[in-house]
Amino acid sequence: MRAIWKGALTFGLVNVPVKVYSATEDHDVSLHQVHATDGGRIRYQRICEIDGEVVPYADIDKAYDDGERTVVLTSDDLAALPSERSREIEVVEFVPTEQIDLLTLDRAYYLEPDSKSPKAYVLLRQTLEQTDRTAIVRFSLRQKTRLAALRVRGDVLVLQTLLWSDEVRQAAFPVLDEPVKISKKELELSASLVDSFSSDFDPAEFADEYQEELRTLIEAKLEQGDALDTTETFGEKTDAGGGEVIDLMDALRASVEKSRAARSGGATSSTKAAKAAKAAKDEDGKSAPAKKPARKKKAS
Repeated sequence: MRAIWKGALTFGLVNVPVKVYSATEDHDVSLHQVHATDGGRIRYQRICEIDGEVVPYADIDKAYDDGERTVVLTSDDLAALPSERSREIEVVEFVPTEQIDLLTLDRAYYLEPDSKSPKAYVLLRQTLEQTDRTAIVRFSLRQKTRLAALRVRGDVLVLQTLLWSDEVRQAAFPVLDEPVKISKKELELSASLVDSFSSDFDPAEFADEYQEELRTLIEAKLEQGDALDTTETFGEKTDAGGGEVIDLMDALRASVEKSRAARSGGATSSTKAAKAAKAAKDEDGKSAPAKKPARKKKAS
């Protein structure tokens, strides 16, 4: 990984030099646009409206237009802003972790100690763990002031930027203002269905199916060209029947029964597998024969 920013975490008089790394990456298949009739690559050019010339990226500045006047802001102007010059990640407060709204979480970054001794880094990490608190920090990155949550992931401090409060839309749905009656039986069935799907979350068990199918399609087209039969590649498209309206109670009952049947089938398969393994073990002579019960002596 390559560090994208260097600075220091500060809280009180404590200074923790750190390097910042992007914690996530995009693995999506990269596609570009082409002319449908001949496959020619579609290019976008930066054209000046005044002289009609193509402008190199190095000659492009930013501007603000209030409708009557235009102010041009050069890269030097923006770099001169005090917040942009700052290389500090300032801790402004420590809050209970549960107060962080997951909806506001944005980009994640790893912080690496950038000093010969990681003692201050480790001290902050252990303090956050022990107090079950999340640090709210403020810093500037890429010409934008950011608010972020500083938390612990394993042995590493993670900086996760937060959306500003005015960037989160308020949800106002009139249909939810009407009272809805939920019966006790519906809650019981729904809870039973939740219980049947309960598990420990392992992200590695999930994959981006669309990207996998896209790669399969690309490989198939590379081999077969436009003669590709998508039905042979992906199978017949089935109708999920999503438009069918059914009673909620019927849907809950059917879902619970289906889940129970699936679990029962899995248990049956496991039992059969165990019996087969035991039989194979006995045939190999690895299992000790069962001892015959001792005969009782007849009373004289």
